[in-house]
Amino acid sequence: MISHRKYMELALKLAEKGKGNVSPNPLVGALIVKRGRIVGRGWHRKCGEAHAEVCALKEASKKAKDGILYVNLEPCSHWGRTPPCTEQIVSAGVREVVIAMKDPNPLINGYQELKFRGIKTRIGILEEEAKKLNEPYIKWIRTKKPFVVVKAAMSLDGQIATRTGDSKYITGRDARKFVHALRAEYDAVMVGSNTVLKDNPQLTVRLVKGRNPVKIVVDSNLKIPMSANIVKNEPGKLIIATSKKAPKAKIKKLKQKGVHILIADIVKGKIDLKQLMKELGKVEICSILIEGGAELNAEVIKAGVADKVLFFISPQFIGKGLSALGDLGIAKVDRSIKLKKLDYRKIGRDILIEGYL
Repeated sequence: MISHRKYMELALKLAEKGKGNVSPNPLVGALIVKRGRIVGRGWHRKCGEAHAEVCALKEASKKAKDGILYVNLEPCSHWGRTPPCTEQIVSAGVREVVIAMKDPNPLINGYQELKFRGIKTRIGILEEEAKKLNEPYIKWIRTKKPFVVVKAAMSLDGQIATRTGDSKYITGRDARKFVHALRAEYDAVMVGSNTVLKDNPQLTVRLVKGRNPVKIVVDSNLKIPMSANIVKNEPGKLIIATSKKAPKAKIKKLKQKGVHILIADIVKGKIDLKQLMKELGKVEICSILIEGGAELNAEVIKAGVADKVLFFISPQFIGKGLSALGDLGIAKVDRSIKLKKLDYRKIGRDILIEGYL
């Protein structure tokens, strides 16, 4: 009996190779199996380049005929940046296609198209794993808003800094490398102006190989200095979300350096995060890692724009300091925000808790 799950697991691993390079496209891996042997492998390497199915078909060449194609996302059936994959699958003579999940893009109907063309097609193998892999793509396609993850590193007693503001480094090197790898996978990293003023972060992936994400600073009064690391280094990859109150002369200087300035509305004295997410989605920012302080962390959760949290807990005590979250306006424990789909991992000496809002 053919182990569809085994081959789909391999397709998912192939898809992961595209992390950080394919947005706003999804992560897709494909392989072709014939008589129990893998004859073709492929993954989507970069937005605008060949899709995973086409790469696998190219590697398999004539061996694709009468083979089984495994792919973690429904093949495209329309003309986009590239021709439809369904046509090439049919032309290659593939006899069966196994798909993990349906593509949420309403333009795509590859599953039905392949069935209509007489190819045996099944869907739903490792569907949950496939959905988790492409959760930013799924949200962006459905809502045109980015998938937002709040990341924080805290001591065992819930502090992200000492009472003097010192926070370097609460977690160990393994956890920091993990975060740098995460940055390379996300379209953007977001912080508040206070984080820039206090820590002057670089927000790069210097501990791992990969591309630096876009940096986004929420700064309603445009307080961050021109000498800040994120202004000096790669200003073309910096977006500052500010308001009409920001000094026009400073806006002009930042724009001259290549910084993108986004004027957002103010709600209760703060940047309207719901509007900001809509604007960022319009420029194809599909995923954001929030690495702000207590205030920004609380604001994105209160605004309902956060989808997931990644909290590192380090086995140490700090005592009175700065907590990971600001005021959420919760007066009773039974009104607390409960996380769903919890997962726990040990990374070096630290524990990572992952959950969905």
